[in-house]
Amino acid sequence: MISVPLTRAQSLAKEIEGWIVDRGLSAGDRIATMDELRETTRLGRATISEAARLLAERGAVDVRPGRGGGLFVAQAGTVVQLRHTLLSVAADPASVADAVAVRDALEELIDIDAAQHCTARDATDLRAIIDRMRENSTDRESFMRHNWELHRRLAETAANTFATGVYLSAMAHVEDLPTQPDSETADDDTGYLAERVAVHAELVEAVVSGDTERTTRAVAAHRSVSARPR
Repeated sequence: MISVPLTRAQSLAKEIEGWIVDRGLSAGDRIATMDELRETTRLGRATISEAARLLAERGAVDVRPGRGGGLFVAQAGTVVQLRHTLLSVAADPASVADAVAVRDALEELIDIDAAQHCTARDATDLRAIIDRMRENSTDRESFMRHNWELHRRLAETAANTFATGVYLSAMAHVEDLPTQPDSETADDDTGYLAERVAVHAELVEAVVSGDTERTTRAVAAHRSVSARPR
């Protein structure tokens, strides 16, 4: 069994969040300059810029340009504080199970909220991810990478920023779970992934339609398929 690999930028963003916790940094403290990040990580400018963008979107850092600039710890609101709390217990195996429970408990709230606030841009993005899931429906690793992308995008569509922050924090742990099928079920993996594509496609269409009852049904169907041990 293996885990869905994170992109280099996602891995770096996760590492930087860990630095904030490990170093006990506070709001306004400088984490590193861009040059320091390049020297420390040996990663390219594009990767570092993408990691900085991800962290800025999460509200974890401020990106300051120019001489003396770089990444600085953002003013920690409640959601960011919670993310740091979750990161500090990430080494505890029980925290992954707890994260799954939190993620699952918030799924319906997030998706219904997304249905109530879905814009035309959101709809375009969500349907594009479904297309990528279909294109990768015979490769579990690629499929799961787009699966997590879809659920992150649904969370970003919702207007409840607190619920979104908690959900995304929990999902950061869930993304590290094994994704390969057991040997007993590997032969039918293509059929299983095709079923999951269909379930996610219906979830997206329910959200795009703005129909909360349809979304509730789609969430239940998603939960039923995703909960099966594979």
